[in-house]
Amino acid sequence: MTDTSRLAEYRRQLEDALATLEAGEDAGAEDRRTVELDQQSVGRLSRMDALQRQAMATAQSRRRGIERQRIRGALDRIEAGEFGCCEDCGEEIAPKRLDLDPTVPKCVSCASGA
Repeated sequence: MTDTSRLAEYRRQLEDALATLEAGEDAGAEDRRTVELDQQSVGRLSRMDALQRQAMATAQSRRRGIERQRIRGALDRIEAGEFGCCEDCGEEIAPKRLDLDPTVPKCVSCASGA
């Protein structure tokens, strides 16, 4: 388990990351809207570009959703007093591993399948 000050720092990092993801989701909403295929207003290349932008924005939104789930899971583990413990074996996750990515739910051994 991690000490209180370190835990507070992880919580702050996770909450900041979640806020950044939410802001990115709002910013990408316009690009994810349905592409209008009005031949009078845009040419073929413009439509293709708009469809590509839409596909990229949708994929990015999916990735943000996965990252939000990881962050919320880590915040839930903090609330439950389980943060820093491997969800498989229960051993402590190395602090350096958590420093790199505080959303990791498993120790190196369990994550590698060893």
